[in-house]
Amino acid sequence: MAFKDVAKWNTRVSIVYAAGVWTMIGSYAYYKYTGRYDEKPKKKEEKEVKEPENPNEVVYETAHTKTIIIYKEDFVPFTTRIYNFIKSFSKDSGTGDDQK
Repeated sequence: MAFKDVAKWNTRVSIVYAAGVWTMIGSYAYYKYTGRYDEKPKKKEEKEVKEPENPNEVVYETAHTKTIIIYKEDFVPFTTRIYNFIKSFSKDSGTGDDQK
């Protein structure tokens, strides 16, 4: 690659880079001028925190959905049931030798 080729390549890349930078600056100025880029203050909605009528009821609310989860009164999770079942095997068998 000759020195002239390198100089041409450098000039072409510089032109493309300058065009990109000026496009970004021009876009920013256009949007500022037209008012589309104005940062609008966000509305803070103060929602009242209402206590659920049922303490076993949990409400998850997003912008598009509202999910209500109702837990059973005396519900024990399956993982706790399995843990208690396995733990029951590790206890002493209760042979009764120590009760004399």
